[in-house]
Amino acid sequence: MAMATAGQNHEMAVRYGIIGVGMMGREHMNNLAALEGAQVVAVADTHPPSLNAALQLASSLPNALTPPPPLQVFADHKALLESGLCDVLVVSTPNMTHAEILLDILSYPKSHHVLVEKPLCTTVEDCKKVIEASKKRPEILLQVGLEYRYMPPIAKLVQQVRAGVLGSVKMVAIREHRFPFLVKVHNWNRFNVNSGGTLVEKCCHFFDLMNLIVNAKPVQVMASGGQDVNHLNEIYDGKVPDILDNAYVVVEYENGTRAMLDLCMFAEGSQNEQEICVVGDKGKGEALIPENIVRIGSRSGGRSGVQTFKALDDRIRYDGLHHGSSYLEHLEMLTAVKSHGDQPPAIGLIEGLYSVVVGVAAQTSIALGRVIAINEILG
Repeated sequence: MAMATAGQNHEMAVRYGIIGVGMMGREHMNNLAALEGAQVVAVADTHPPSLNAALQLASSLPNALTPPPPLQVFADHKALLESGLCDVLVVSTPNMTHAEILLDILSYPKSHHVLVEKPLCTTVEDCKKVIEASKKRPEILLQVGLEYRYMPPIAKLVQQVRAGVLGSVKMVAIREHRFPFLVKVHNWNRFNVNSGGTLVEKCCHFFDLMNLIVNAKPVQVMASGGQDVNHLNEIYDGKVPDILDNAYVVVEYENGTRAMLDLCMFAEGSQNEQEICVVGDKGKGEALIPENIVRIGSRSGGRSGVQTFKALDDRIRYDGLHHGSSYLEHLEMLTAVKSHGDQPPAIGLIEGLYSVVVGVAAQTSIALGRVIAINEILG
């Protein structure tokens, strides 16, 4: 979809600062440029080429992202904090930096609302530290960027689940068959120590969806996976990447529901990148992306009764890299910010924690070759 071109009232706009303007940080710039009532006024990054790319992007955006005074540029997040320019901060730096940056924001005297990219942190311990620090700053709205919830087909499927159309949910199956990890600055995403591992870095999205759909706490995880195709011939500073490129993960919940992830990152020849299937005792629902198709069927109606329809959201003014979900994420967060505390973050720290917990449990299950209880990971 075309980006918005209407002018904004910059005096009334909520002022955003983006910490980390690599690929995803610049994607946030595009989304916020399309969002009425938001204005990016500052960016920070320790990588000069990323800052230059952000400045070039800012100068090309059609709704004058950088009206006088121009976009302010900082070499690190602390300098941006001290500038006092921003109301909301977007943290889109490499995963392993999230904890330090969030703790600095939460300890800074001036309050800034925060959208932090997934995963919340790379370890459960760091997630807990951030949660504890946030308790001392209840005035700060802190949302986790698990934007897959907002993809229109997924949102529609969840709506059907919540309405009871499928009955009591018994099984959830998510398939992601896609391309390998993209190249990132300094190749940080090639190593588990930086990313948290594939099942944290990439798949926290899907574990969050499982937790959302099942609406119960996960109790144990069993996984099998490996690095069989991707990055095997790459060497960085004498080290070969150790990230998984395929896995099966089974999650069991306290209410008896089971969920499964089927991940393959060398499956470019797929019509759909994500397929989400939910089966209840009354029916079955599916969401297919990027076809944006939802299918709903009932046991009583059988195959001939399956309904197929497109799932679209006319609020989306910028599709971007995630089929409009990042725009909807920002739209909802901006509404929460403007509510002055009356509306909580749509995806809070506890949801962020549990998406990481399941990912860490899956990584651990593969490493140890056994079922992992969630309590082992939570401590």
